[in-house]
Amino acid sequence: MTEDVAEEPEGRFSGAMGAVWRNLGWLLASRGVLAVLSLFYLGIATRSLGVYGFGRFALIIGAAQTLATLVAFQSWQVIVQYGTPALARGDDDALGRVFRGSALVDAGSAAIGAVLAWLILEFFGEALGIGPTLQRATLIFAIVQLVTIRSTPLGILRLRDRFALSAAADSVTPVARFVGTVLVWAVHPTVQGFLSAWGLAEILTAATYWIMVARRGDIALMRRGRGMKRLLAEHPGIVRFALSTNASSTLGLSSKQIPLLVVGAAAGPAAAGAFRLASQIAQALAKLSQLISRAAFPEVVKTVRDARPGELGRLLRRLFLGSGAAAIVIMALVAVAGRPVLNLVGGRDFTGAWPILLWLAVAGCLDFATVGVDTVMTALQRAGTVFAIRALGAGLMLAAAFALMPFFGPTGVAIGVAIGSAGVAVMMAIVAVRLAKPAAKRPS
Repeated sequence: MTEDVAEEPEGRFSGAMGAVWRNLGWLLASRGVLAVLSLFYLGIATRSLGVYGFGRFALIIGAAQTLATLVAFQSWQVIVQYGTPALARGDDDALGRVFRGSALVDAGSAAIGAVLAWLILEFFGEALGIGPTLQRATLIFAIVQLVTIRSTPLGILRLRDRFALSAAADSVTPVARFVGTVLVWAVHPTVQGFLSAWGLAEILTAATYWIMVARRGDIALMRRGRGMKRLLAEHPGIVRFALSTNASSTLGLSSKQIPLLVVGAAAGPAAAGAFRLASQIAQALAKLSQLISRAAFPEVVKTVRDARPGELGRLLRRLFLGSGAAAIVIMALVAVAGRPVLNLVGGRDFTGAWPILLWLAVAGCLDFATVGVDTVMTALQRAGTVFAIRALGAGLMLAAAFALMPFFGPTGVAIGVAIGSAGVAVMMAIVAVRLAKPAAKRPS
């Protein structure tokens, strides 16, 4: 009897880890398509527009993505966190209320973001290198970026363990960008043309997500889920959870976009173009961290809900050791292949971006190594602690970037990003040790 009791948590733990790796496999499949196609469409854009033109394009993309990150909530985490109990007990009305509430939050974020985009372009467009000619195209692209926020359908598919469908929807983005970029290059390669291709890709991807959700009947479920007051009564901590996860995510993601804007404002569009290309290649690491977080979060929520503390500690250690080992391997690959890839995509005009790529890759690997801790803390509803760590890391990053940029230029900003990531990694490691302690003290 004792052996059966001892083996049952291990089986449940192994099942959770198996689900994490299965989910991650589907996500990596879609990102593999993105990685290959992105080399082609980035190469076409950089070589068609040149360093200066690509820099202007990069600043517009970066500003729009930063704005979307600032106002968008991580609704998918809310759906997984609060939809899991309702799904387990088969309460469709409660599940519909969670879905509907998340969709309303996304819609409100898009409306607020559109107003902010207009104000920013009206008063700070020239400072960002966006003249009157490009302001209309930039505003349209920013609104498209906001309207196509797809966190709610993403959360619904992940809650229902439909990672294959989510991966298929994500693959629409690189395919559409590639086709659109080739068409723009063949007809008339301009900044406005490439913005149109990027914007159309976002629209097609969002439409694919919602079509998949509709086919499963979840939009009908959202229509049934009326009564936002009841939603708040059922989940008293949902507002705090949504705000805290949004705040920590905003700091984590916008800190990857803000350095580009700093470089553009201080050194001009040409420097921003080189920084953006290096950042795009290095950000594959940051996206890999997000994939692991998204793949693990549903299973971690289930583990936190009904598992013993010892199981949580073991899950945390496995995630930490696995991501840390993978980060070392990826850094070695970047060191060997990073410069050839940079030259292949950008050409000779972008060879000076190699030190930027190297430092941003270091930052990405540090983020990657600690992604498991972030995921577990969010599932434990300790997003406030995550926010505090992200805030300290962002402050350290900005202080280091502004201090180093006068001496090293854009490379100094990249070094600042790495220093900020190192600070976050140290603080996350301290938290990981504390979270794992109950497992170590478990009585034999």
